[in-house]
Amino acid sequence: MTQSTAKRPSGPFREGDRVQLTGPKGRLHTVTLREDGELHTHHGVLRHRDLIGLPDGSVVANSSGHDYLALRPLLRDFAMSMPRGAAIVYPKDAAQIVMQADVFPGAVVVEAGVGSGALSLSLLRAIGPAGRLVSFERRDDFADVARGNVATFFGETPETWEVVVGDLAEQLPAQFEAGTVDRVVLDMLAPWECMDVVADALTPGGVVLCYIATATQLSRVAEYIRATGLFTDPDASETMVRGWHVEGLAVRPDHRMVAHTGFLLTARRLAPGAIAPSVKRRASKSSYGDEDVELWTPGAVGDREINDKNLRKRAREAAKAAEGARLAAAARDTGDATEYA
Repeated sequence: MTQSTAKRPSGPFREGDRVQLTGPKGRLHTVTLREDGELHTHHGVLRHRDLIGLPDGSVVANSSGHDYLALRPLLRDFAMSMPRGAAIVYPKDAAQIVMQADVFPGAVVVEAGVGSGALSLSLLRAIGPAGRLVSFERRDDFADVARGNVATFFGETPETWEVVVGDLAEQLPAQFEAGTVDRVVLDMLAPWECMDVVADALTPGGVVLCYIATATQLSRVAEYIRATGLFTDPDASETMVRGWHVEGLAVRPDHRMVAHTGFLLTARRLAPGAIAPSVKRRASKSSYGDEDVELWTPGAVGDREINDKNLRKRAREAAKAAEGARLAAAARDTGDATEYA
């Protein structure tokens, strides 16, 4: 099953489907349906087989009479609950990345690094069945988690996706001829280290987008891009999402919000030999010395580590969920012909 022939995420629940259960007090549980599976909570036991065959959006009661709403998770729900090897790109940022990088159906897109695969899911949906996404990841274990998560969501690994384990600066020239990539999305500690090979791979007018955690990283990559003379002047932003409580006349902002998660910096590839018009700015402190550069190194910025035991556990979880999704996809392939007969 490819993206072009994949079944719509609808119809009755089947074994292997991922289901999001909302129980008492609004608590969420995400499970993979098994014929003999059970969800155990302090409110009682809910048997998976009570859900199999019911339509999406059904309400079922557990052994103690507590009601649970059952829905297939949306992409944003899946991304937030899937097994993680590395920190994920949040849905608010993934949506902005697709828009700011102008990822279109049929695009050839390069992503580095793949992390846990959250951004890969959004990019794969955006490029459609005619596009191509190549995701680069330095670590085998992170790549395994990402493969499992993507296969779980789509039912199998899309034919439009390829994961390359290795360093982008070394592997990108071997994967693509110069000027053949439409979009490049970089989610790494030191994106400036890869900017020269990215410039070679991008088609004139193509977009490079960097997802960056700290202001020091943002400053360095922006200045590096300017210094190459190969791109338009970079544009930086961040996205914050504030929910609202709306109940009767009680309408107010939520007490909590998803604030800073990262900066997005975009620039477009100039045509060979083109020189962008100079941008007039007020005088500012744009120069920096060796001491400043030291603060920008990956070691100084810091990197989130996950121990090998937890990472192996999450890789197993992702692989198990992917197998369940394959079973559900196979059931849909054989059952759709008779389901509405």
